[in-house]
Amino acid sequence: MFVTAHLSDNHLDGGERADERTERVMRYLESLVTPVDAILVTGDIADHGTLEEYRRAAELFKTGTPLFTCPGNHDKRGPFREGLLGQAPDDAPVNRAYTVGDVTFVMADSSIPGKPDGRFDDETLAWLDGVLADGDGPAFVAFHHPPVPLGLPLVDAMRQHGENELAEVLARHPRVVALLCGHVHASASTRFAGLPLLSAPSVGSSILLPWEENGLRPWGEGGPIDYDLPPSLLFHVLHDDGRLTTHQRVVPA
Repeated sequence: MFVTAHLSDNHLDGGERADERTERVMRYLESLVTPVDAILVTGDIADHGTLEEYRRAAELFKTGTPLFTCPGNHDKRGPFREGLLGQAPDDAPVNRAYTVGDVTFVMADSSIPGKPDGRFDDETLAWLDGVLADGDGPAFVAFHHPPVPLGLPLVDAMRQHGENELAEVLARHPRVVALLCGHVHASASTRFAGLPLLSAPSVGSSILLPWEENGLRPWGEGGPIDYDLPPSLLFHVLHDDGRLTTHQRVVPA
């Protein structure tokens, strides 16, 4: 059994609230009786994309567990590389792959600099194809923007486009177990290209469904955003027989 913790959308902004919520989640993960095998953070780690926000993220994400990240639409590639990854700043897509045991995590960059929606450019698609071809163990493909509508109007307007090209690459690689994303600020499950597509809830806030008004301040046309609900995350359990089970856990104060 291989267990992955999946969190997303921390939106670290230099304020105490975002820091505390991320600290709370990391403390929870550190307190587990059995540590998870890997931790994924699927984008919008920073709120403004500043170097200081990424340096703070690097501090908050310190752990003895392998932790992998990819950018979201709020992230900026140069500061992301410098402050979080300790690399020279560069505006090329932040694409990286890691292997833990026999499980590969492909952390792909679906962001488009300066735009809220997403797309895999040709460079990223070619890289993804090559990484998935290099091995035969189970692989998770993680990115920020979901490539299909999920029923949240605001998020759907900012989803990942060019999905046919992505589906063509994925179809060549049966080793892919599931697709993992962020951006939605809610736990959601659907299918894309014949694979499970699982979005992590946000550490920072929750976007409610359009029919869940509850008197909250609306956020554009996507339904209200709730800043008071506690942060939560997903656990993806890859069983020895190849099945995948996903659990959501709320992290109270």
